[in-house]
Amino acid sequence: MLYFGGLFGVLMLGLTIFAVVDVITTDEGSARNLPKLLWLLLVLLFPLVGSIAWLVAGRPVGTGRARFAAHERGAPAFPEYDRPGRFSATDADDDQEFLRRCRERAEEQRRKGRENQ
Repeated sequence: MLYFGGLFGVLMLGLTIFAVVDVITTDEGSARNLPKLLWLLLVLLFPLVGSIAWLVAGRPVGTGRARFAAHERGAPAFPEYDRPGRFSATDADDDQEFLRRCRERAEEQRRKGRENQ
């Protein structure tokens, strides 16, 4: 029976630490139902009940693996940029060559447009 009590205590401590860290790292406006400070006090004063309440009623919706750090992004704003096989110059000279060809093509199109008018 002592082993079960010790195991329960370790699990409760782990749950409380997780909940405290999660409350602290959550954005101020993302916490549901109560302000972030009240959630923190609830978790610290009533560890088991507060931690479970945070996970059920306070944690922002859609958190977990979908949470991204400030330097990461969830979905690309322009998915064509992340397309496999998309050309991206690895050398500045290659990029300059590409731009030169674009300018030549644009001039050719302008010339043909003037001839057709």
